[in-house]
Amino acid sequence: MSVLRPFKANDLFRFNNMWSDLCFTQESPRGRLQGYILGKAEGAQTEWHGHITAVSVAPEYRRLSLARNMCQRLEFASDEIYKGYFVDLYGMGYSVYRRVREYYGNLGVGKGGRDEEDAFDMRKSLSRDVAQRSIRPNGRDMIVSAHDVS
Repeated sequence: MSVLRPFKANDLFRFNNMWSDLCFTQESPRGRLQGYILGKAEGAQTEWHGHITAVSVAPEYRRLSLARNMCQRLEFASDEIYKGYFVDLYGMGYSVYRRVREYYGNLGVGKGGRDEEDAFDMRKSLSRDVAQRSIRPNGRDMIVSAHDVS
């Protein structure tokens, strides 16, 4: 029987069977942790791919393209080292609630006039949300400004 318990810092040294070298941290010149990305390679045959499990940037370091750089490094390793077919980022039961325009900064407009720096606010309804107001089928079409989200 297994046991679910709070995470301990020493647990990081025991992740070898779950994580590959697709985990990176971003550090300031003074050694302060700015962000991290956790990923893994998984799947089989044409479904062999890199998976972004978590990516986070400390609030004071956001809008500096740190998440973008960490994702690009994971994508590169998934492609060049693991020879994957794709990289995915999603969660079980999560869906796009809305698209946040220019969430990652205003670095230019991509193909078709869509800003390449938009983000998806992805959500999964919990038991308290009886009316399921926190999810919607057309979330990709619901566009809000980065200034409108906290």
